[in-house]
Amino acid sequence: MNYGLIDADLLDNGTHHPNLALMKLSGYLKNKGENVKLILDYKDIIQFDHILISKVFTKTEIPKVVLRRKNISYGGSGFLGEYAPYLIREIEFHMPDYELYNEYVTIEKLNGRKNRRLNEYIDYSIGFTTRGCFRHCDFCINKKYRKVERHSLVKDFFDPKRKYIYLWDDNFLGYSRWDEVLDELDDIGRPFQFRQGLDIRLLNEDKAKRLAKSMYHGDFIFAFDFIHERPIIEKKLKLWRSCTNKKTKLYLLCAYESIQIDDIINTFERIKVLMEYQCVPYIMRYENYINSEHKGIYINLARWCNQPAIFKKMSFREFCLAHPPTFSTQKYYFDFINKFPEVSSKYFDMKFSNFHF
Repeated sequence: MNYGLIDADLLDNGTHHPNLALMKLSGYLKNKGENVKLILDYKDIIQFDHILISKVFTKTEIPKVVLRRKNISYGGSGFLGEYAPYLIREIEFHMPDYELYNEYVTIEKLNGRKNRRLNEYIDYSIGFTTRGCFRHCDFCINKKYRKVERHSLVKDFFDPKRKYIYLWDDNFLGYSRWDEVLDELDDIGRPFQFRQGLDIRLLNEDKAKRLAKSMYHGDFIFAFDFIHERPIIEKKLKLWRSCTNKKTKLYLLCAYESIQIDDIINTFERIKVLMEYQCVPYIMRYENYINSEHKGIYINLARWCNQPAIFKKMSFREFCLAHPPTFSTQKYYFDFINKFPEVSSKYFDMKFSNFHF
């Protein structure tokens, strides 16, 4: 049969990450002798005997006429959320087909896209070494697990032709035998990164020292979601900085518990903590931010923090005023300082370069 695979996230708004489930499906089907192709335009679906669609994000849109076709199967968290079924074992543990996106990469290069913008598709072996998380955070999709368990060996998804490894583990530091996974990664000898972020609250001296000495690729990524966790986050950051001065980023969730001025203040307070420990924030705006009277400041915060080169050089005030007066950045800035001058005077001049751990 001729199978057409659709990465719905890619065809809607685009994505920086290949769809791991589709790559496993492709590897499985090709191993059975089937013809498999990644569909890059919905107009091409008539060429295939069966269509398999996957999406990660609930907001990703798919033409209704496509979903009404009889030869369509679909799945993924974007369709079914936390209730999305697992892939069958033979597919889940199959070597991903890392060639599935080759045509897409070729087209993007011809359109002038640089290799560094495509490296997720070119340079990385991708997989899970562990699955699960016991936290059950309200905003997280991974609520069906009760603990962190071993999922697969690194060699099960490692492609020797690829320079790096990235891991989608939900809460790696919650796995009791975390050191065995790092042993495997050391043996393979390729730089790696945990893309979901690591739970800094579970950091201890052994874990910190081992991670700091590992062949880690890029920024270490943790999270600082709530201001009430400040004491433990600061304690763990102090431990982390006693082991390494390597680049470190923390996701900052905002507009989740509140979309009022208290949430803006809490976000700046968390940014200040990260500056003190020479860490970079990455603003994660919960979708409700669009309903806030401070929507513009949420936008400006993300623009400032999520560009590390700018964040490290400019205060928030300098960043906002660096834009032409006609830009929305300045409008959002002046609207806010006129309403909350005490907040702006307290936080807008904080500067990463003025803090030294």
